Amino acid sequence: MPRLHFWYEFASTYSYLSAMRIEGCCRARGIDVIWHPFLLGPIFHAQGWETSPFNIYEAKGRYMWCDLERRAAAHGLPPVHRPDPFPQNGLLAARIATIGAEATWAPAFTRAVYSAQFATGACISDAEFLTCLLDSLDQDGPEIVHSAQTDPAVKDGLRKSTETAQSLGLFGAPSFTTDDGELFWGDDRLEEAMGWAARPKT
Repeated sequence: MPRLHFWYEFASTYSYLSAMRIEGCCRARGIDVIWHPFLLGPIFHAQGWETSPFNIYEAKGRYMWCDLERRAAAHGLPPVHRPDPFPQNGLLAARIATIGAEATWAPAFTRAVYSAQFATGACISDAEFLTCLLDSLDQDGPEIVHSAQTDPAVKDGLRKSTETAQSLGLFGAPSFTTDDGELFWGDDRLEEAMGWAARPKT
């Protein structure tokens, strides 16, 4: 089965759109999705940015929120609720998703976090909130959150994922990579990425 690697950062607005639709889109094309949480902070720092470019460039930020609302509506998602502050700290959520990547609940957890953040404005850095969210997914919230906070292997796993993203040339999220090394950036490139992943191999 063809594979598409989905690289996402929990603070990323456009990653929200991709996370909510990628499984259904790929399933319809017979493509397997590999979920990769990572952190944009180190990548932004390498470019000399201390925050999201949507905060650095005011006009770009205004456009992004307008565009996000349009695209969310087009995908049948709830009205966008801008979280405060933006961007949020997604470190703990990313560590939890790193744990979930070894199981079957990472996609459901990821969608739940994005929905809470961008549909209700929830604080996704709050450990108690994430514990309750995991419990609602029939997972052991306290144990998973404790592991995400304390287990060196989990921290190392997320660090390695971020380093791999950098080595692949990722500079933003969402990004999609294929097994033959092609990189596609942005929610509006998901269809193109799926087409590349599913194309006949010669």
